[in-house]
Amino acid sequence: MSNKKNEFQSVGQAIRDLLNTYRLSGKYDEASIIDSWERLVGKPIASRTRKVTMRNKVLFVEFDSPTMRHDFSLHKAEVLEIFRKEFGDGIVTEIVAM
Repeated sequence: MSNKKNEFQSVGQAIRDLLNTYRLSGKYDEASIIDSWERLVGKPIASRTRKVTMRNKVLFVEFDSPTMRHDFSLHKAEVLEIFRKEFGDGIVTEIVAM
């Protein structure tokens, strides 16, 4: 008999381990954040968004009008906090409205 202990882990943890092994966890996090944009900011803001991209933990959001960009910039800290609560600290460090 071996002293090896049987270890079980959740499917989610197994997938996260696999992503880390192949150094894909950053890309997975980026895709999850971009896909969650409408759910987290709401349909009114998402419908006025042209493009959402992410690079080096910075979320770039392109709006369809300067007015919307300005309005969003007034609430950017609140939106950043929503993303931090959803995904944890350090995943999104800044949001740039364009």
